[in-house]
Amino acid sequence: MTNQFVNSYKRLIVGGEAPTTVCWGHANRSALVRVPMYSPGKASSRRVEVRTIDTAANPYLAYAVILGAGLQGIAEGYELPPAAEDNVWMLSEGERRAMGYETLPQNLDGALAAMERSELMAEILGEHVFDFFLRNKRAEWDAYRRNVTPYELATYLPTL
Repeated sequence: MTNQFVNSYKRLIVGGEAPTTVCWGHANRSALVRVPMYSPGKASSRRVEVRTIDTAANPYLAYAVILGAGLQGIAEGYELPPAAEDNVWMLSEGERRAMGYETLPQNLDGALAAMERSELMAEILGEHVFDFFLRNKRAEWDAYRRNVTPYELATYLPTL
């Protein structure tokens, strides 16, 4: 819901500005969720940054699922894993896996597959919006896959 278009995933690459793994941390720009340090004298004022939201996302849907997931975590008493204090981008894929960091979907197809498995997403959005969104985005992904890009033409056509 936070990355709704095929191009949304082109910025989710290791070493870029956007997070690539599921983790949280204090003052950690490589974390999916960042809890910056508070200002001196304002220990009770904190903010939380969800760093994966694409600027083209529908803010109503994106924030609905973020808030819904947060409320579910509070209601169910979910335990947070330890904070990621290392620069996650600097870790190898094996190191990230060993530390328990799950990789975010690498494309719209992977994100839709994860969404399809989520009962919470269906509950938050309602069956009608959930089904409509999945149908619409599956059609978008299928159209994208059938399109031959200028990159493919320039890279592969000379070798054929």
